[in-house]
Amino acid sequence: MEKKVYVIGHKNPDTDSVAAAIAYAELKRRQGWPNVVAAMAGEPNPQTRFILDRLGIHSPLYLADVHPKVRDVLQRIPVTVDAATPLLKGLELFHQNNIRVLPVVDGAGIPTGLVSLLKLSEKYLLTGQDRLRGVDTSLASLCHCLQGTFLAGGPAEGMEHLHLFIGAMLEESFSARIDGYDSSSLLIMTGNRRTIQQAAIEKGVRLLVVTGGLEVEEDLVRLATASGVTLISTPFDTATAAWLARLSTPVGHFAEGKFEQIGIAEPLSHLRLKLLHGGESAVVVVEEDGTLAGIATKSSLLATVPYALILVDHNELGQAVPGAEEVEILEVIDHHKLGNPPTNQPISFIASPVGSTCTLVATLYRQQGIEPPPEIAALLLAGLLSDTVILKSPTTTDTDRELALWLETKGGMDHLAFGREIFSASSGLESYGSPEKVITTDFKSFSGSGGAFGVGQVEVIGFDEFHSQKNELRLALARIKERDGLQLAGLMVTDIYSETTLFLVEGGKALAHVMDYPQLEPHLYELKGVMSRKKQMVPHLLKVLGKL
Repeated sequence: MEKKVYVIGHKNPDTDSVAAAIAYAELKRRQGWPNVVAAMAGEPNPQTRFILDRLGIHSPLYLADVHPKVRDVLQRIPVTVDAATPLLKGLELFHQNNIRVLPVVDGAGIPTGLVSLLKLSEKYLLTGQDRLRGVDTSLASLCHCLQGTFLAGGPAEGMEHLHLFIGAMLEESFSARIDGYDSSSLLIMTGNRRTIQQAAIEKGVRLLVVTGGLEVEEDLVRLATASGVTLISTPFDTATAAWLARLSTPVGHFAEGKFEQIGIAEPLSHLRLKLLHGGESAVVVVEEDGTLAGIATKSSLLATVPYALILVDHNELGQAVPGAEEVEILEVIDHHKLGNPPTNQPISFIASPVGSTCTLVATLYRQQGIEPPPEIAALLLAGLLSDTVILKSPTTTDTDRELALWLETKGGMDHLAFGREIFSASSGLESYGSPEKVITTDFKSFSGSGGAFGVGQVEVIGFDEFHSQKNELRLALARIKERDGLQLAGLMVTDIYSETTLFLVEGGKALAHVMDYPQLEPHLYELKGVMSRKKQMVPHLLKVLGKL
């Protein structure tokens, strides 16, 4: 089966990451990758939702995490048995399917026990007089395995412990041999020996089996009926019948009622712990409704996870969808600083200091000679304009400006008018729903020699709405700082028209002495000309925290 490939941006996705994921997935499909799917690691922000609705494009698949799950490696065609199934049939299933464990399920498909071929063989290797003669079975199961016919009595379903004797000697010797045994526990097998048959019936044995398909005289059948002795005729010879009798024990008799179990949706790491460190050779896997999904063994851990990732707009695992470190990463397309993890295989890694990941994706379309559909071109233009703040950000390069004009032509959108429409429609803080959402929707964490810090950013048109909410926003920053164990938590509120950022921050009183920007009031700084978190804010904060 060909792997599914998810093209996915960072946590707290912005327009650039979502647009790049959608557009690059489309490019890969046009290049012959049918199983490529655009995904996102968080809910889209108000700006991104507006753009997707404006262009009539569906949101990417939302992936809360990509931790491999048990279902990703499980062969979901389990071989099962009912508890009443004779061991003869169970051994056939072991052989035919080349398996080592056999789950026992009830009528609803719920696992009730587990039969291990190893433990089964250990039981049959046990010695001792009772083990050699003992047969645990039901009369119904025994008759079924012997392909027999009841001549007297009937197919009782209850389990019984019987002592097997073969009537292959003179009647006097036979009677002496069975003396000392409770007659109600005796299973006698014999051929056409009338004296043995009669002696067994007169002794009141539990079961008499006449082998070889030989006829039993009518008076003995009547005597067995009158004496309460069950009488079965089997076409097999005595040696075969004795062997089959031992295999008539219901499988449920050998099942271990206590067994390791795991849910189909649980992380693969949990299964690994059970198999490698729990001492279990097999684990029962159940569906959400408790029915059997399959059996996982150590070989399951060698199965290939059926999906992989292409990362866009980030290359650090700290910003990636949870579980990315456990999944194969095929490609990276990014415009940020390097912080990428090592990979087991060489991969395609595109990193360039342009203003937008959408610029890089648009470049790939152009290099491959593939014409983007109008809506994809417009989407790439939206991501480019969003990340460069309509080409005003200091991160903007000549490549961004050139690609903006190329996408403008392909998408049928004037880039200036489209940019103003995007920011005008999505600049209100109220659209986020809560102070926490304002901060965390586009929030990224960083670390340096001075400690860990996080910065969120929102673009606005004018600061009036911000000033009315700044106290609630500061309290939310304090909660986030405490929750995430950060030395500093801040929010960049960037006015795209005045090209000024107000920086609201929780980071201690000493920060004011090293911030190097005007402090308007406690916790609030004015950063004229600062619009880029990546190129301006984060490098500055790394220096600031190094001084504290």
